[in-house]
Parts: sequence; C-alpha cells; structure tokens
Amino acid sequence: MATEETTQEEDPPKKSKMPLILGLVLALAGGGGGFYATWSGMILGSGDKEKAEIQKEEVKDPFGDIAFVAVEPMVISIDAVPESRLLRFRAQLEVPKSYEADVTLVLPRVVDVLNSYLRALEVADLEDQAALTRLRAQMLRRVKVVTGQDLVNDLLIMEFVLT
Repeated sequence: MATEETTQEEDPPKKSKMPLILGLVLALAGGGGGFYATWSGMILGSGDKEKAEIQKEEVKDPFGDIAFVAVEPMVISIDAVPESRLLRFRAQLEVPKSYEADVTLVLPRVVDVLNSYLRALEVADLEDQAALTRLRAQMLRRVKVVTGQDLVNDLLIMEFVLT
C-alpha cells in the first residue's frame, strides 16, 4: 500500500504552452497589420490623393534648381621644413540657378579667400585623415561670408592633391 500512495502523489503532467505562443504570434501579427494599415492610410487616412501626387511630382526632380560654378584650379605652395610642397586644388560651388550669375560675378573674391586660407595651412594640417572634412567646412564658411549666406549651398572638392 505504501507504494501505491507514492505514485499518486507525483506531480500532474504540465500543460502545453502552445496556446500561449500561438496567441502571442497572432497578437504581434495583428499589431503589425494594424500599424501598416494606419501608416499607409488605409485606416484613418486623410484620403487626399492630390497631396500624394503633388509630393511625388516634387520628388521626381530634386536637383532641378541647382547649378555648379567652377572655381579656377589653384596650385598653392605649402612651406615644409626640408622642401617646399605644392597643393593642387580644384572645386565647384553648388548654387541655386537663380543666383548662378551673382556667384559668378564675385568668383574672384571667392578665389582670393580660398587662396589665402589654403596658403595659411601647414603640411601637418593636411595629413590628418579628417583634414579634408574640416577644411571643406572652413572653406564653405568663408565662401558664404564672401557671397552671402543664401547664395551658395555647398562646396564640392574636385581635386585635392599634395605633391
């Protein structure tokens, strides 16, 4: 009799966790579907298809209102201790098309500012890996001071070679 009592006192078998897992998966799928339906405008959408068409037309030509003004290539001597080194520099300015003539008019001042800045640099300033990014930002700031804040969008460095 003692053996019969010990077998009856054992733990009952555990219930399956499959319904819990299935419920969790279905809840996640439903939540994802609801998010997508709301995000895409199927539910609670404004229904403004005209706005979507206008936005698509604007996205088609993102570079339609820009022009590039070439800055004359420059060769700048940089004094190094044992020998003189040369920097070949060429750039273009990204400007709105409506201001292209204005920027072209003040281009000699832009060249003067860039030439003065680059001549003040030392070889150690140019050999750092992050130097080009830092120099580009400094040159763009100086160009914007000369041309005006809204006339130049960006300075694109086409050639930067230290020989």
